[in-house]
Amino acid sequence: MARGWESKAVESQIESAEAEHRGARAARITAEQLSRQRERESIELSRTRVLQDMQSASNPKYRELLQRSLDYLNEKIAALDGVSKQDRRE
Repeated sequence: MARGWESKAVESQIESAEAEHRGARAARITAEQLSRQRERESIELSRTRVLQDMQSASNPKYRELLQRSLDYLNEKIAALDGVSKQDRRE
């Protein structure tokens, strides 16, 4: 009986160590990507606002400005996605 208990204790320690290792790795990844994630959320909010403005805009010059803004925001999102995909490959 004592032997079975000891092996369960060792197994528990191994699982605990592996969980800590996974947690530390996840925290490191989160810390590295947190600023990009926040930047992306900010860009997406701006993009939503531009799309709403485009729906109500009647002035062609203003619509053109909004379209350029939308294109710029889409490019920034694509660039962030490219960086994120590259980080995942490493």
